[in-house]
Amino acid sequence: MLNLTLLQQMLVVAIALSVVTCAFIQKTKKFFPCSSCLVIYNLVVNFVVGTLFCITFTSVGFPNSLWVSFFSFIGADTLYKSLEGKLKDYSSLVNTDYITVKKANIISTDMKGSDE
Repeated sequence: MLNLTLLQQMLVVAIALSVVTCAFIQKTKKFFPCSSCLVIYNLVVNFVVGTLFCITFTSVGFPNSLWVSFFSFIGADTLYKSLEGKLKDYSSLVNTDYITVKKANIISTDMKGSDE
């Protein structure tokens, strides 16, 4: 069965990693004359920094740190936004004891504007 909690945690770590690696790539991209060299450089930086980042700052093991690095390379922010709200654990999908209401649909019970 798919471990959605682990996937969500890996995507969150990949978003943080993307910020770090993107800033590093932007600062150092002037040393690469062609765009294909820059893509390979970006891939190498994401995998090296990503693996070290995960092993140092998280409890993610080596194989999962490679996945985090891959997610960071392909764009973790885009992946997370596309999966946001869809990553729920099985018990919350089965549990129907609650209803989610958007904040825009809540009617305020504040009586400041009413005439007394």
